[in-house]
Amino acid sequence: MNKKTMLLGATALVLGAVALLPQTVFAYKGDATVQGPNFTEERHEAMTEAFANKDYNAWKALMNGRGVARRITAENFARFAEAHQLSLEGKTAEAAAIRAELGLGQQNGSGMGQGNGQGRMNR
Repeated sequence: MNKKTMLLGATALVLGAVALLPQTVFAYKGDATVQGPNFTEERHEAMTEAFANKDYNAWKALMNGRGVARRITAENFARFAEAHQLSLEGKTAEAAAIRAELGLGQQNGSGMGQGNGQGRMNR
């Protein structure tokens, strides 16, 4: 009886974590107004300054090779900064168009590496 209760509890915990994890992980992606998991006030200020100055090297150092830093280069950073600014201004459609142009598909797995292989088994 005790084993059954423990197994049921563990199963419920795992199912709950599986159900909540995707929303937590993907909630902030593509929306500059939502704080991500690596948010700190200092990092935010440094990031804001990097975008304002269009300083790719400062931005790249802050990104530490994570996320979109794998797709954004010195050549396309100004365009990426423009998308960021548009997003802050609430012009989400315009920002999404630039992200798509840069290969940063959002919320539907259309970008390079965004789908993580889910739903792409029938090639």
